[in-house]
Amino acid sequence: MHFDFTGKRVIATGASRGIGRAIALGFASSGADVSICARKPEPLEAARKEIAGFGHIAHAGLCDLGDPEAIAGYVAAAAAVLGGIDVLVNNASGFGITDDEAGWEASVAVDLLGTMRASRAALPFLEAARGGGAIVNIASISGLRPSTRTPAYGAVKAAVIHYTTTQAALLAAKRIRVNGVAPGAIEFPGGIWERRKTENPTLYNELLGGIPFGRMGRPEEVASVVQFLASPLAAWVTGQTIIADGGQTLGG
Repeated sequence: MHFDFTGKRVIATGASRGIGRAIALGFASSGADVSICARKPEPLEAARKEIAGFGHIAHAGLCDLGDPEAIAGYVAAAAAVLGGIDVLVNNASGFGITDDEAGWEASVAVDLLGTMRASRAALPFLEAARGGGAIVNIASISGLRPSTRTPAYGAVKAAVIHYTTTQAALLAAKRIRVNGVAPGAIEFPGGIWERRKTENPTLYNELLGGIPFGRMGRPEEVASVVQFLASPLAAWVTGQTIIADGGQTLGG
C-alpha cells in the first residue's frame, strides 16, 4: 500500500537510525516534509540527507530528549522550518535496561517525559493542522508483560501505552488522534539484536525460536504501521496501541 502524505509536516524523534529512520524515510517517500532529531550529529545528518533525497523539506536538529528546554527548542525550530506540524512520532528511547537508578532515570527521562514534553510542545501546531493532527507513540511489547531482562524499560513502555490512551481522551476534542505501536524484536545495523546475535547468540536464538515467522522484524514493518495510524485510513482510530511483532507475544 502506498500512503500519500503530500503537503503534510511530520516530526519523528530519535530518528537517525533503526525504527525512527525507517519512519522518517517512509513519510518522506510518501510526500511529507520531515524533521528528525537525535543526539549524535553524524548519523543525524546522514539520515537527513537520505530524507532530502525524496525532494521534500528535510530538517534535522540535535536534541537530547531528556532535556526539557532542548525539546521545546527543537520542536519550535522544526515547526518553523516545516511551516507547522501535522504528525508527531515519539520514537526516541533511553533504553534503560538495568533495574537501578541509571536505568530508570534513562527510561523515564526519554521514553516517558520526552514523549510528554514533545507532545506538549507540538500541541499548538497539531491543533492548527489541516484535517486534524496525529500523534503516534512508539512503545514496545516489553510493556505488555513482565520484562525480567529490562525491568525499567518494560515498566516505562507500559506507562507510554497507558499515556497514549489518556492523550487520546484528552485531545479528541481538539481533533487530534493519538495511537501507539508496540514493536517486538526488530533487527537492524547497529541495533541491540544485531549486537546480541554476536555477543549472546544463545539469547538471540532463543528469542528467534519464539517468533512464529522465524525471523526478526524489520524497521520498515513498524514504519508502515505508523504511517497507517497517521493516515486518513485510520481516521476513526484513536487511543489504540498496535502490536507489530510477527506473533512474538502469541507464545506468552
